[in-house]
Amino acid sequence: MKAIRIYTTGGPDVLKFEDVEVAAPGKGEVQIKHTAIGLNFIDTYHRSGLYPLPLPSGIGLEAAGFVEAVGEGVTHLKEGDRVAYGNGPIGAYAQLRNAPANRVSKLPEAIGDETAAAMMLKGMTVRYLLRETYVVKPGDTVLFHAAAGGVGLIAGQWLKALGATAIGTAGSEEKAELARAHGYRHVINYSTEDVAARVRELTDGKGVPVVYDGVGQATLAASLDSLQTRGLLVNFGNASGPVTNFNTGILAAKGSLYLTRPTLMTYVASDEALQANAADLFDVVASGKVKIEVNQRYGLADAAQAHRDLEARKTTGSTILIP
Repeated sequence: MKAIRIYTTGGPDVLKFEDVEVAAPGKGEVQIKHTAIGLNFIDTYHRSGLYPLPLPSGIGLEAAGFVEAVGEGVTHLKEGDRVAYGNGPIGAYAQLRNAPANRVSKLPEAIGDETAAAMMLKGMTVRYLLRETYVVKPGDTVLFHAAAGGVGLIAGQWLKALGATAIGTAGSEEKAELARAHGYRHVINYSTEDVAARVRELTDGKGVPVVYDGVGQATLAASLDSLQTRGLLVNFGNASGPVTNFNTGILAAKGSLYLTRPTLMTYVASDEALQANAADLFDVVASGKVKIEVNQRYGLADAAQAHRDLEARKTTGSTILIP
């Protein structure tokens, strides 16, 4: 079987497509033959070394496929079941792999394999952001950066379904139009507009109660300046680089603000939390309220090019690798 392996950290060229041996599944494991694999920005952090991995290593956290074999003690899944996962363990960039059965979700008939591979990590991320980190209520107005990205497009639709007013940011008019088509009431083009000033204008000077920021360093100032008094900045990603040398006194000066740096892994650490999150995601997608856009497909062998395009902001929505 083929898989992507990394032996050193660096640019996309460190991704090696090579033969691997896959043993029989161990106790508590299932063997999954992947039919589609999700591409996520966190994969580039693992590849670059921003989020260090023990090397050599596989890469990738999200995929869908079917169960080829079950290990000892696995009773809730059987051969032939369609499954998906979005929180690892590392090693999804592979044609075949073993995974802990308790961290895998059985797919309902209404969710196709490509849709599942495109939505698990991103959709589960949106679910914890909107329903746990800050519980969005009908009538809330929130700011979500990178509205035309994979997480952003899911968030815009889910926010609309919750009765919230979503303000998004995007770097071009084309991306702004895409975001508007996916639930955002307002989209701010950050290449031509002052984000914080526009947010104040849209909220009659008050600001928003929460900003969801997966971009990081480049958007930090605008995010803080968009918040109302005692508002919450949810910094859940580092697409522009991690936030460094942050003076917490700024939070006091700008209105007793809150700052959190959450991760999906923490929010789905227990099996019960994982399955509750996945069930909510399956329900909202099956209902049609949230549609998953697979806008790019690459062969698994072309993972390096997929990483280049993702980092160059050439992609929109979700991207999958076909094994």
